[in-house]
Amino acid sequence: MSDTRATKTLSEFDPDFRTPDQEMAELGAEVPDAADLLISQINPHNPHLFAEDRWQSHFDRLRAEDPVHFNEIEAAGRYWSITKYHDLKEIEVDWKRFSNSPSIVLGLPIDRLPPEEERIVTFIAMDPPEHRDQRRTVTPSVQPRNLENVEPMIRERTVEVLESLPEGETFDWVDTVSVELTTRMLATLFDFPFDDRRKLTRWSDVVFAIPEPGGIVESHEQRRDELIECVEYFSRLWDERRGNPGHDFVSMLANGEATKDMSPLQHLGNLLLLIVGGNDTTRNTMSGSVYGLNKFPEQYDKLIANPELIRSMVQEIIRWQTPLPYMRRTATEDVEFHGKQIRKNDQVLLWYISANRDTDVFENPDVIDIERANADQHLSFGYGIHRCMGSRLAEMQLRILWEEILDRFEKIEVMAEPKRTFSSFVHGYTELPVQIRHK
Repeated sequence: MSDTRATKTLSEFDPDFRTPDQEMAELGAEVPDAADLLISQINPHNPHLFAEDRWQSHFDRLRAEDPVHFNEIEAAGRYWSITKYHDLKEIEVDWKRFSNSPSIVLGLPIDRLPPEEERIVTFIAMDPPEHRDQRRTVTPSVQPRNLENVEPMIRERTVEVLESLPEGETFDWVDTVSVELTTRMLATLFDFPFDDRRKLTRWSDVVFAIPEPGGIVESHEQRRDELIECVEYFSRLWDERRGNPGHDFVSMLANGEATKDMSPLQHLGNLLLLIVGGNDTTRNTMSGSVYGLNKFPEQYDKLIANPELIRSMVQEIIRWQTPLPYMRRTATEDVEFHGKQIRKNDQVLLWYISANRDTDVFENPDVIDIERANADQHLSFGYGIHRCMGSRLAEMQLRILWEEILDRFEKIEVMAEPKRTFSSFVHGYTELPVQIRHK
């Protein structure tokens, strides 16, 4: 993997470019509650709603009054929000009319995109047959047989982290536990130098961060420089494993028939996809589980009384948390969908976080019910051919975490409201102060 082309392209990135996320960060500040807006004024792609945990009422109104909802902003052009459960599933399986290409996040209109060779491309932002062929290259790492092999290692590392936690003093669960456990897992999946493992978390955070003063990144230049570092680092690993493979993601991509001859930007895209998929979903669900069970303490007590409920709790927490609120599709032709005229090239946002609160499917969906019979019907991992390939690994990590928590702690108590991620694509936590009590 030569990094010359990728580094050159990233270096030439326009520093004055403004993304849809940046525009919405400006437009969405201090937006009123949904009850105080006209339905046409509601725009759920607003990072302030998620950072302030105020998104629920906006989606409630959209599901009830306008489940196929139109917005338009300068940076993105025309886009639609799909907020009902069954509508999402209908579009998810219709990849010929609603394509994953060219991106899974709200972005520039099609006619303003740079040439494909100058874009970071991932296999999730593809349709069959390319998507199928590239996905198959890396799925062996997360298939059931391999997960059985790595479960003892995951448990050992989980115990090591939990046993190191301080008792009787407040610490940040996000950094100390959630980030540490997911980063250790990522280092294993990539066979990444263990001492540098926090670079993986950092690169994951950088990918979707909204540049702002004091933010994860403060400018496009900073993001570019850190992504160049990522390209250069993985280029070395790529070259080492080309022709000398192990059983890790880098080796599989470097030697797989469908992936070995891709461009450096395609390689970077797939690596970042796997990093983000393994980092954001798992770590934010780990944090969300502690926060959520504190928010609904009767459910926490029920779990303590009956640890056999851990497996159903895992599915319910993933539904309630929904770590990635949406993914995008792009209309490949004019489509009439539930009475709305979606034009060719319009962007279509599938709001999983809204579908998972749809009262047509989930009774009393805003609460956690660890005995919910249909919790496993959630759409947090998507649906159809683009469903998250690492879903079983994420479920296993959360299950093991709580098996070990219940085995040694009387309670994990949240000491203050968490700080939340400033993003409409990542529904997560940047800080969660807790104290633990040992049995």
